[in-house]
Amino acid sequence: MDLRKLKTLIDLVSESNVSELEITEAEGKVRIVKSPPVAATMMQAPAAVATPPAAQSAAMLIAAGAPPVVQPAPAAAPEAPAAPKGQVLKSPMVGTFYRSASPGAKPFVELGQVVKVGDPVCIVEAMKILNEIEAEHAGTVTQILAENGQAVEYGQPLFVLE
Repeated sequence: MDLRKLKTLIDLVSESNVSELEITEAEGKVRIVKSPPVAATMMQAPAAVATPPAAQSAAMLIAAGAPPVVQPAPAAAPEAPAAPKGQVLKSPMVGTFYRSASPGAKPFVELGQVVKVGDPVCIVEAMKILNEIEAEHAGTVTQILAENGQAVEYGQPLFVLE
C-alpha cells in the first residue's frame, strides 16, 4: 500500500468518529485502531513507601471518596531549541526509526551527504512493516535528529536538509 494512502487513512480515522478501520487490498491488509484518550489518573502509593504529607492527604481523600486535588510539581522550564535552518524531514508515521536496511548495513544517508527528491533516507518500522522513507526535498543532510532504533512519533523531525 502506498505510504501517502496509508497516511491519508490514518488522518481520516484520527479526525473522524470511526474508532477502527480495516482495509484489505491486493498488496496486503491494513488495520487502523484509534485508541481512546488517556485520562490522567492518580495512583495511590504503596504503604511501604514513605510519602510526603501532601501525598498522604491526597491518598486519604481518595480513600474517603473525595475528589483528589493534584498540585503539579514545579518544573524547570526547558530551553526552547533553536529552529533548524533548512527543510525538516518529518516522520510520516509512528514507529521505530532505522538509518540502514539491516543492522550491519551502511546507513542510507550520512551527515553532509547530498540527497535528491525520492532518495531513501531511512526506514520507519510500523506494525512489523518496514516503510522506506524518501526525501521530500533535495539538499544536503545537515542534522540527523533521531537515533537508530529509537521510537518516533508522527510528525517528529528526523533530518534537516539545506
